[in-house]
Amino acid sequence: MAAPLKILVIGAHPDDCDLSAGGSAVLWQQRGHSVTFVSMTDGRSGHHEIAGDRLAEVRRQEAAAAGAAIGIRYDVLDHPDGGLEPTLEARLQLIRLIRRESPDLVLTHRPNDYHPDHRYTGILVCDAAYMVTVPAVAADTPAMTTNPVIAYLADGFTRPYPFSPTIAVNVEPVIDSVVSMLCCHTSQFFEWLPHNMWPDDVVPDDEAGRRDYVKQKYHDWIAPRADRHRDLLVDQYGAEQGGAMSWIEAFEPCEYGAALDDEAIGRLFPFLADSA
Repeated sequence: MAAPLKILVIGAHPDDCDLSAGGSAVLWQQRGHSVTFVSMTDGRSGHHEIAGDRLAEVRRQEAAAAGAAIGIRYDVLDHPDGGLEPTLEARLQLIRLIRRESPDLVLTHRPNDYHPDHRYTGILVCDAAYMVTVPAVAADTPAMTTNPVIAYLADGFTRPYPFSPTIAVNVEPVIDSVVSMLCCHTSQFFEWLPHNMWPDDVVPDDEAGRRDYVKQKYHDWIAPRADRHRDLLVDQYGAEQGGAMSWIEAFEPCEYGAALDDEAIGRLFPFLADSA
């Protein structure tokens, strides 16, 4: 029997991993594979009424609760929200982290994005690629013998080139678990985002209403992705199933990691065979 996979998702903020890879994480976890979420920053700036150490602690607790909701570990690093920089120190920190996790697959942001923390998270992961195999770099942590596969999380940006996935995952069967994760981020989905992005919304007070609210917001955000990548969905799932999907996650290979070829896709995304 093959050893369980080790999946490492590295986002910029607490909730980034959930939004872009939460469904796939559930699918991996259900099959006995190991998934770890990491937030590079502490989230201390993402609120209109509280900030600093107090908010950082709130968001650390929310991330832990989101991880517990699906049975995975969710780590939050100490870089300040809005202040992440692609420094040598941060690169070495990430090299050590990746080596300790020894993942088969690393998922992260693309290096072009509206938010500097997202951009620099992607840059740092790219800069750590290959270096994780070089013993003289961060020599206090044993080097990996092979470079992991690295892939990018979905986004809608078009310059310098649009997000170009080769893998799409239907997450509709586990959407309730994704909603459970997102609802753990109370400071974001029921406080900050309604203030910052949806100021005309009235946030429900009851649990069922809040779950419905988050599910609708998540669908509004994720559905255009399925439309953008409809050809890929039809290619993977067939015209009938792929043509109807609206809840998907998608991933683009990063050429700095190991090859994400057909063999690697079949090995790293075993749940795709269930829908073929």
